[in-house]
Amino acid sequence: MSTFVAPVPELERQAIIDLSAIANNVRRLRSIAAPAQLMAVVKADAYGHGMIQVAQTAVAAGADWLGTAHVSEALGLRAAGLKTPVLAWLHTPATDFAAAVAADIDLGCSGWELDSIVEAARSLEHPARVHLKVDTGLGRNGCSLADWPTLVEAAASYQRQGVLRVVGVFSHLAVADETDRPETDLQLARFREAVAVVENAGLDVDVRHLANTPATLSRPDTHFDMVRVGLGLYGLSPFADTTSAELGLVPAMTLRTHIALCKDVLAGQGVSYGLNYATAEPSTLGLVPLGYADGIPRVATGGPVRVGGITYPVVGRIAMDQMVIDLGPAGRSHFADTAGTALGATAEIFGNGLDGGPLVERWAEAAGTVNYEIVTRISQRVPRTYVGQADCASEATADSDGAH
Repeated sequence: MSTFVAPVPELERQAIIDLSAIANNVRRLRSIAAPAQLMAVVKADAYGHGMIQVAQTAVAAGADWLGTAHVSEALGLRAAGLKTPVLAWLHTPATDFAAAVAADIDLGCSGWELDSIVEAARSLEHPARVHLKVDTGLGRNGCSLADWPTLVEAAASYQRQGVLRVVGVFSHLAVADETDRPETDLQLARFREAVAVVENAGLDVDVRHLANTPATLSRPDTHFDMVRVGLGLYGLSPFADTTSAELGLVPAMTLRTHIALCKDVLAGQGVSYGLNYATAEPSTLGLVPLGYADGIPRVATGGPVRVGGITYPVVGRIAMDQMVIDLGPAGRSHFADTAGTALGATAEIFGNGLDGGPLVERWAEAAGTVNYEIVTRISQRVPRTYVGQADCASEATADSDGAH
């Protein structure tokens, strides 16, 4: 095991991923969940942070399991040499169940998949590992409560035949991020009933798992044998009234670029498509070379950009490749130490907030969405740079050529 700390190169634009923050968040959440195990959810390229690098770091920091939505993602983890138990839970009839079984990937099963999983296991003469999923109220994936006894009995029959093993039973919470909602109590009660059906069928599972990040932090009665953490792994708070810092979590992604153009304009100068904004007085505009092609929401006018220790709102409409901040009438004098211009100055879109800089939540507010959508949507056009404690990740993961 090694530690690799990379300097942050000066790229035109980059998402800097602090692996030390990932490791901190794993340890923090694991301590809260103990004695339950912890699954680090690395689907969607680890919420835009880089699946392989994050998975390696999370496992080195103590994560017991890894979670993905798709089998293809789980196969990527195996191809990278990760032998940690991996669960993939979202399938279609085109899912390669045989490849998953051959790679010892655990498979979520909501009902229809069971026969396909068994067919794959029989063809390989290798038992499949399944986690039966029950819909306790979210209304998405998962077996309905009415059909649950039938699914459980079918799985138990297949287990007696030796073609699969029911490793786990799980569900997903709908409103755990709103701690005063009674629906979480109802889902918990239904999950306990579903588990009882499994036990009555003679199935002795290894892991019962229900808690997501908000439930891990606020509902110890939902922890059971394992918690599944996604958002918290990346240092983001699931609660509208509680910051990451208050939870002991550190945001892992910093999005940064450089001012690409700086120019003085007269009062009344319109800015960007639609001319929805005009300067109120003679001012200095700064061009920020990030736009919706890079994952910045087009609707997020007003989102914060920090330049020279001052945070400015984005003005005018966000375009495909760029957006604009109004540096105000003092825009030039403020940057007098850099030839009187902000050209080339570092522009931080969001980060860990430790220096007073903007947090991703401010962008979520500007866009009318949630913090984890913002980090997940940062596109592959923005190179990822890895810094901090990489643990078992090789020095190659600090390459800034992009996330894998």
